[in-house]
Amino acid sequence: MAKLETNSNVGKMGGVALVAALGLGMAVSSFFTVEEGHVGIVKRFSEAKQQVNPGLHFKVPFVDTVEEIEVRTRKNIEKMQSSTGEQMPVTVEASVNWTVNKEAAIDLFRKYGGLTQFEQRILDPRFRSATKSVIPKYTAEQLIQDRAVAIAGIETELIKEMEAFPVKVDNIQIENIVLPRKYLESIETKQTEKNLADAEKFRLERQKLEALREVNTADAQAQGILKVAEAEAKATEIKGLAEAKAIEAKGKALKDNPLIIQLTQAQNWDGVLPATVMGSNGALPILNLNK
Repeated sequence: MAKLETNSNVGKMGGVALVAALGLGMAVSSFFTVEEGHVGIVKRFSEAKQQVNPGLHFKVPFVDTVEEIEVRTRKNIEKMQSSTGEQMPVTVEASVNWTVNKEAAIDLFRKYGGLTQFEQRILDPRFRSATKSVIPKYTAEQLIQDRAVAIAGIETELIKEMEAFPVKVDNIQIENIVLPRKYLESIETKQTEKNLADAEKFRLERQKLEALREVNTADAQAQGILKVAEAEAKATEIKGLAEAKAIEAKGKALKDNPLIIQLTQAQNWDGVLPATVMGSNGALPILNLNK
């Protein structure tokens, strides 16, 4: 009898423990949290019922389940084969940043089942199509030197393709362009030749500059010599004019005053009488007065 009572007590205790465990499980499963940068999709028997924001929420235990959808910017990278404007094969690695419209996340989930399915079925194929339709519009040289133009073209195409979907295309980048080895070698050769041509052009310009410098130096020297010669000629001219004026003035003074001649002779006489004398009108012979 005591044994039966003991078994009954044990059974009751087990039942209480089971009920307590079920109650605790129900209490715990009634709460859930959604992380920042995500929204929660509450499903009831796999049917999306509502969308909730980050934070603590309640749900029906063992009936409702929650799946999170990221509403922060995501990045998809695609590597694909294409061709350039000159029909050259090229491998392009491009990336796109995109964001789910937060208010429409539940619609995206209902239609596509989540972000992964949306990327695989909708975004990635259209991104590859937009890239492959734009790349052939440009030559390899254009893609290397100004890939921003091609990026703008891809972005325009993709935004147009994604208008009907609850997402926003934020940014597109061409991460890498792989061209054939032969083309790269030809570019390298072309660049080398260009560098050599630029160096030769620089050398010729330098020679031209040096020659011009020598011409300018010689011209400056010639101008200097010419200036000196002109100065000397001017000085000689001035000196000659001064002497001529002096002679003219002296002649005029002698003409106006004959006594100046006698005065000049007297000033220049050395006190010695002349040794010879001529007769008047040259009729007499020359006499030697010393004898």
